[in-house]
Amino acid sequence: MLKTDSTIRDEASGGVLRKVLTFSLGSEVYGLDILRLKEIRGWSPVTRLPHTPGYLLGVLNLRGVVVPVIDLRLRFGLAVTQVTPLTVIMVLSLPSAAGQRECGIVVDSVRDVVDIDTRNIRPAPAISGETGSEFIEGIATVDEQMLILVDAQRLASSDSSSSSPSAARAA
Repeated sequence: MLKTDSTIRDEASGGVLRKVLTFSLGSEVYGLDILRLKEIRGWSPVTRLPHTPGYLLGVLNLRGVVVPVIDLRLRFGLAVTQVTPLTVIMVLSLPSAAGQRECGIVVDSVRDVVDIDTRNIRPAPAISGETGSEFIEGIATVDEQMLILVDAQRLASSDSSSSSPSAARAA
């Protein structure tokens, strides 16, 4: 049977565990649902598209599929840094009205896969006007460290609605 979500029931505690891939942007740790991940690629240059938002770095050809690539640092309003050997493009596969859609996000480094008890996920604080806050699904604590959970679906859908027509065609 094909599993359609990343949650499993924890029989010992009675809670529900959610598998989350963690990654870094600067000193902060973020996470997203592991089942949204299609693959992790080392950094490679992308083809820039004209008249697109600055955070949309361009597109890459992934085995015949044109994939838009978002710099998550720029999308969240963080300072730009140099690409390092740890910089990766995480290719996400997200459901859309037209079927599955791929989207790449550039992050500083990938960390680990963790299980989070869904009872320990707190809502994101209401911060009006802050860039990137609309993409925060919640906050959890894992091993004494705060983990910011990213809503990948909202990140990608917001990207397609706010980008230019040429970017939407490329997606």
